[in-house]
Amino acid sequence: MVRLALAVLIAGTVVVAQETRTARQVNMVLAAQVMLDAAGFSPGEIDGKAGANFGRAVAAYQQSHDLGASGKVDDATFDRLRQDFKGQPPVVGYTIADADIAGPFQPDIPKDLEAQSKLPSLDYRNALETIAEKFHASPALIESLNPGQTFMQTGTQITVPNVTPTEPLPPTTEGKPATGAKTKPTGARIVVTKKTSALTVEDANGRVLFFAPVTTGSQHDPLPIGKWKVTGVQQMPAFYYNPDLFWDASPAHSKAKIPPGPNNPVGVAWIDLSKPHYGIHGTPEPSQIGHVQSHGCVRMTNWDVRRVMEWARPGTLVVFQP
Repeated sequence: MVRLALAVLIAGTVVVAQETRTARQVNMVLAAQVMLDAAGFSPGEIDGKAGANFGRAVAAYQQSHDLGASGKVDDATFDRLRQDFKGQPPVVGYTIADADIAGPFQPDIPKDLEAQSKLPSLDYRNALETIAEKFHASPALIESLNPGQTFMQTGTQITVPNVTPTEPLPPTTEGKPATGAKTKPTGARIVVTKKTSALTVEDANGRVLFFAPVTTGSQHDPLPIGKWKVTGVQQMPAFYYNPDLFWDASPAHSKAKIPPGPNNPVGVAWIDLSKPHYGIHGTPEPSQIGHVQSHGCVRMTNWDVRRVMEWARPGTLVVFQP
């Protein structure tokens, strides 16, 4: 039944709207990932694969909508997602804009943090990475939807996931504080659960307003269980590397200031917490969220941390739980 529902969805919308694309390009997982993202239950990086983050997002959505919590997209779950998505197609056309290819780009970014400090900035590597983050997707997925494209020509029509685009932060925001969107309700709390590698924003009644996968520390730097508060939010922050705080740092390293940018070690935002040296932040490697360890802080995709920023204000309660 799920496959039939997806076929109807594709036949009725995607193929009509995107005549140059075939139905095979949009599988059930991709469609579900897009609809989950739109519903506020982020699967992390949209890649068309049924990985752990996808299953957690499905389970959280199901629990929030009284659909059980199997983590599998059954007929009832898919139908509810389609209902919330109002029958829109999971992929849409997009015209590459001047800003997408303008750069500046930083194609060669070393892994060594001290070496990164010598770069003028940590911008996107290329236009493909810019577009992929804009539409919450892996570069590989964008390439697979657009075979043969170079993504470097203004005016080119491409196919992208049908999500609300996350526009890159302009250079004027570098290092500036952010206080959250005034339209978001106050009184929300941020909860990070170690067991499920998940972050939720919840209202005063415990209703989930937003869900996203996260990376929550490691054996060497465990998540500090307890209640904390947001002390500030910074956009496009520089990263002050202190090797004394990294158990795996090279003995030859010294303190260094790493310039801002989406490929900065903390990505495009830092939500500072009352626990010293801990925060919630973005990442230069969205594909690794929920799959690898961190140095203690809570790491999430750049587009997801941008959404959390809309609720994070000084004084916002943050709960780290097992």
